[in-house]
Amino acid sequence: MEASYRRIVGDIRRRIEAGELRPGDRVPSARAITREWGVAIATATKAHAALREEGLTIARPGVGTVVAGPVPRREHELSRERIIKAAITIADEHGMAELTMRRLAAGLGVATMSLYRHVPGRDELIIGMIDVAIGAVRLPARRPRDWRAGLEIVAREEWAIFQRHPWLGRSMSLTRPQMAPNGVRLSEWVLATFDGTALTMAERMYVQIALLTFVRGLAAAIEFEQEAVRETGLTSDQWLETQETTLAGMIEAGTLTRFEQLTADGFDFDLDQLFEFGLARLLDGLTLFVDARS
Repeated sequence: MEASYRRIVGDIRRRIEAGELRPGDRVPSARAITREWGVAIATATKAHAALREEGLTIARPGVGTVVAGPVPRREHELSRERIIKAAITIADEHGMAELTMRRLAAGLGVATMSLYRHVPGRDELIIGMIDVAIGAVRLPARRPRDWRAGLEIVAREEWAIFQRHPWLGRSMSLTRPQMAPNGVRLSEWVLATFDGTALTMAERMYVQIALLTFVRGLAAAIEFEQEAVRETGLTSDQWLETQETTLAGMIEAGTLTRFEQLTADGFDFDLDQLFEFGLARLLDGLTLFVDARS
């Protein structure tokens, strides 16, 4: 039914664009659609709903469904690249949960159905977004001779990208990895970083996954923080201040002596510091592993 109703919407839209149906003209009724296109009444009803949703038609009591007005003619400006860029802007500013095809179309000034001519669906849209985001990673044409230096470059570039696009981490799958060309090329670069070592290709890939998982896991806190700020209006520092009384009461009970020393010494939840500490420890552990394999 999905393909049939889209075909009907496309045909009626083309009639409106060609001037065959003008503002105020009646469009084929649901029953007329079933006869003309040979579809079920449910499909015809869905086509009518889609036409109304796009703003192409309106229902007039006593008249029926008529053309609402001229069709937006900005579709010639559409391209896959422009759609993906607009989607990234929405996700960056408002979060992935706010990215819908309807909102995306409204921002571009086109009908929702017109997006599907360039992007078949939401899954393909997300793959395109991931590919564009990762494509901004800048790696040197000549890899460092030292694999550790190479991994540091990759990790810092990934960290910068995840900070720029907080939605990226939660959009990527480890168990069902999306075949984004730039993501595959990044993995190839990491695999080649270990040329000259005794690591097998499988071990190199495990290293790539471990590194990405570390960076992505830490970056997930950025999106959660953005969502929390939008919902509560409090920054992380302001929220922590609201918890000071509760923590102080726990410490006064006398069982949290190490937390008492931690708060006295001072502790910063700064994500950049956590990134630097975690990356160094991860590379330290990998150094032992690579040396042992050699």
